[in-house]
Amino acid sequence: MGRRLAPVEVAGVDVLDLPGDPARRPLVLLHEGLGSIGLWRDTPRTLAGATGRRVVAYSRPGHGRSAPPPGGARTAAFFDREADVVLPALLDGLGITAPLLVGHSDGATIALLHAARHPVGGVVAIAPHVFVETDAVGGIEDAVRAFEEGDLRARMTKHHDDPDHVFRSWSDLWLDPRFWSWTIEDEIAPLAAPLLLVHGARDHYGTLAQLDRIEAAVSASRVQRLVVDAGHSPHLDRPEVLRDAIAGFAAGLP
Repeated sequence: MGRRLAPVEVAGVDVLDLPGDPARRPLVLLHEGLGSIGLWRDTPRTLAGATGRRVVAYSRPGHGRSAPPPGGARTAAFFDREADVVLPALLDGLGITAPLLVGHSDGATIALLHAARHPVGGVVAIAPHVFVETDAVGGIEDAVRAFEEGDLRARMTKHHDDPDHVFRSWSDLWLDPRFWSWTIEDEIAPLAAPLLLVHGARDHYGTLAQLDRIEAAVSASRVQRLVVDAGHSPHLDRPEVLRDAIAGFAAGLP
């Protein structure tokens, strides 16, 4: 798998671009809050093989080997900027129109927002969140302890140029009480593209209430739901199940 820097307006975005059938819409992968290209593991290559489609994964600004984002503390506006500025610029630079989005956690939130405002062929939302749950706050507090007292920081150093920025931007936002009233349910109401919603039954960052709220909010006429025996990363815990589910979902789409 080769990486290249995409020629986009958001300079320095690190991109993994795997070729596929040019007649079919590409899959574009959006990683979690602490993620990067590398932390998808084998998922991009597996999906390329299972679907025959072009697969693109990228590290958001400040993640992985991508250039830092604009300065300042992260706020809820981060999700909108990623959905409305960074992702459209990336797609334009790669010549991609109306892709199938595969988002995980924060990446699923960004994918849902983008799909509500821009043309897409479909969305796979893995462990999505559209409002803040108590479970999420508790899980992030556990992650802070692992970062400060355990080996999480050392593990993140292998995948990020600036692991401290990645972690603190994520944890500080989610642990800010001012953020706990955040929701995007109204914002995703226009979303009409086909949806595959995936939840891990052992997810310590959220519950099935997230999927319930999404289904109630969106305008999509085709919504599939998959609950698997997994934690917050079903594509890593149960890769074959997710591969087959995503390939089956994509098979019925252009």
